[in-house]
Amino acid sequence: MSQVLMPKATAVWLVENTTLTFDQISAFTGLHPLEIQAIADGEVAGGMTGYDPTTNGQLTKEEIKRVEADGNARLKLSPRDVPMPQARSKGPRYTPVAKRQDRPDAIAWLLKTHPELQDSQVAKLVGSTKSTVQSVKDRTHWNMQNLRQRDPVTLGLCSLKDLNDAVDRARRKAAREDSARKKGMADQGHVEEIAEEAGLDPAEADQPDLGER
Repeated sequence: MSQVLMPKATAVWLVENTTLTFDQISAFTGLHPLEIQAIADGEVAGGMTGYDPTTNGQLTKEEIKRVEADGNARLKLSPRDVPMPQARSKGPRYTPVAKRQDRPDAIAWLLKTHPELQDSQVAKLVGSTKSTVQSVKDRTHWNMQNLRQRDPVTLGLCSLKDLNDAVDRARRKAAREDSARKKGMADQGHVEEIAEEAGLDPAEADQPDLGER
């Protein structure tokens, strides 16, 4: 059986743009119904850009309407006459000359829409450099007054999968850093509480006891 491209992003789009049931979306994407419900509740795939299955020939709008009208019906993948895209080997991202002038617009969009992304991630997504990303960020880019925020996926500078993967990595890193920061604050607060009870200076409470010399 043919597999749905980018099932989670497709599920996000179906949840946001159709009245299909969780079971119907689950059957089509292969995800568990509870995961579909979590997507609908915003507990899973938060911030992920949905992937419209009608734009790449996986579904037709008529097929969606057919299944929306019958809660027991199931979506059927449209026959594909075009070959599946081949995975690109690792290496520098090549950006066609005709699209290179669009990169600053894409950078501006990414900085605005996904501020959690690191400069290096933004540069990698659109095939640019960190210095260019920085110039757009601090508004010193030579063509700043003419820049328009435009989605790099729509511009063809990166795939939706690459974008969602980068956002997921950035958010996981931010969550780890936030957890570590909160743990550090909690540990410091515990030290100060013990010092206060012992009548000590909190600044000295975490110093090692060297004893008398």
